[in-house]
Amino acid sequence: MKKCLIVVDYQNDFVTGALGNPDALKLERSIADKIRQYRDNGGAVIFTFDTHSEGYMQTQEGRNLPVPHCLQGTEGHMLFGAVNGLALESDLKFEKITFGSDLLYAHLRQTPYESIELAGVVSNICVISNAVLAKTAQPETPVLVDANCVASNDARLNQAALDVMASLQIKIV
Repeated sequence: MKKCLIVVDYQNDFVTGALGNPDALKLERSIADKIRQYRDNGGAVIFTFDTHSEGYMQTQEGRNLPVPHCLQGTEGHMLFGAVNGLALESDLKFEKITFGSDLLYAHLRQTPYESIELAGVVSNICVISNAVLAKTAQPETPVLVDANCVASNDARLNQAALDVMASLQIKIV
């Protein structure tokens, strides 16, 4: 069995685009280093992509967060910077229309890993959602989140998300 790294939504719109923030920008090097580390050790790297269509503003999310972002086929939908350059054609990539990825969950139910680690954005929305899905899919597999590889646009909510994940037996490193 190998270890798995899930890079959650480290896309242009969350770093420098429509919903970008300086804390997300600061993650580029640490996430890139983590991807290299997993590759060097034979681990799996999976990417999730927040993915919306032109009808985003008519969705529940669009009504609650009226900022079009990560529209499929746009620059904002692409992975950011060095992380984009590290994504391989062979890596699993899951587009998702909501916070958690049902396709990621299905994959994790079928593919046992030694451990599952998450990095990316937004910690209090998509990272926590997918961490819970990973823990649900593989309850006996250690699920980890590196606090230096996640961010939110609100430092208070970032810390709250880390605290909640820790309470769910997700190891914060």
